[in-house]
Amino acid sequence: MTKHTPKPDDRSDNVEKLQEMVYNTIENMEEAEASMQFSDGEQKAKIEQKNERRRESIEGMREEIKDEAASQENKYQ
Repeated sequence: MTKHTPKPDDRSDNVEKLQEMVYNTIENMEEAEASMQFSDGEQKAKIEQKNERRRESIEGMREEIKDEAASQENKYQ
């Protein structure tokens, strides 16, 4: 029977991945806001709520970017 060992934790590109996620989320927000002009009151409210959740997610991702960047900086010092 083959012994399986876990892959080492490679966090070297986490900052880049998180930055890409922030960029994509902002794009989604902008597209949603553009679609609001064609939406009725209920749809507009849902879009606004979703964009508010996206803003909160972006804040969290930016905090995580700071943490990851600091971790990488400490690793290379």
